[in-house]
Amino acid sequence: MSGFRATVVVDDPTGCPIADVSSTTDTITSVTRSSASTDGGVVEEFGVADGSSTETVDASTEAELTPIQTTEQEDIYRFERDADAGCACEIIEQTGTPISAVRAQNGSLLLTFRTLDLEVVAEIVGDLRAEFDGVLVEDLTQDQDDESTDPVIVDRELLTTRQREIIEAAHELGYFEYPKGANATDVAEELDIARSTLTEHLAAGQTKLLNAILEK
Repeated sequence: MSGFRATVVVDDPTGCPIADVSSTTDTITSVTRSSASTDGGVVEEFGVADGSSTETVDASTEAELTPIQTTEQEDIYRFERDADAGCACEIIEQTGTPISAVRAQNGSLLLTFRTLDLEVVAEIVGDLRAEFDGVLVEDLTQDQDDESTDPVIVDRELLTTRQREIIEAAHELGYFEYPKGANATDVAEELDIARSTLTEHLAAGQTKLLNAILEK
C-alpha cells in the first residue's frame, strides 16, 4: 500500500489568529484543536517560541487570547472561535481527510495531511482556493511499495515561460522549503512584480502540474 503526504500553504487566511500571531513572532509549530466547548465552538491552543512578549502576541490578532502555560521552549495560548467559520482546517476535514500537522509562519498556514488518493489533494486545493487567495501545494510526496512504482513524466512545456520563471525563482529562493527561505513578498520583490501576480502564476502553474500528474 502506498499513500501521499501533502503540505498546503494558505497565505494570509482571513480571521485566523494563529496565522496572525505568526506574522509578528517566530514560527508556530504546536497547534491543538478541540470542538468540545460548551457552546459548540472550537477551542484552539498554540505555542510561540519563548522570547515573544505577551503584548506582541496580543497585539497581532483581534482574538481574545488566554496564556495557559510557559515552558522553557514556548508559551502556550488558548482562544475560542465559532465553528463553521470558514476555517481552512475545517475545509480540509470536511472532505473526510484528517490534518496531521498545523504550522504557521510569516502570516501563512501550513497544513499537512495524508491520503491514498491523489485526486483528494486536487479536491482539497480547489476547495481552499474557493475561499482563500494564495493557496499553494508546498510539498507532495509518496511512500512507494517495494514491489511497484507509478512514475509519471510531466511535460514542462505545459507551463508558460513566465510561470516557469516564477516557479523556478520561488524554488531557488526557498519559498517551498520548511522553514521558508523566502515568503511570497520576498519572491515578488525579487522578481519586481506584485504579490498578487506572483500567487496567481504560482497557483496556475501548480494546477497544471497537478492535472498532469492526475492525467486530467
